[in-house]
Amino acid sequence: MAKTEIDFQGSSDDQLSEKLGNLKREQFNLRFQAATNQLEKPSRVREVRKDIARIKTAQAQRTAAASAK
Repeated sequence: MAKTEIDFQGSSDDQLSEKLGNLKREQFNLRFQAATNQLEKPSRVREVRKDIARIKTAQAQRTAAASAK
């Protein structure tokens, strides 16, 4: 898990926003697949949800650090 944390910390704000948008789109598609019983990898739903939370946490930390300066 430290690897994904480092990956997010090394990314710019624009890259994080882009990754967040892509993950939200994937989450939306996974929800539809789950609703129609076409989901191949159910664990991916959890992975995507946690990745979204990691990105939002990194963005919040950056915002807090910027406002503290």
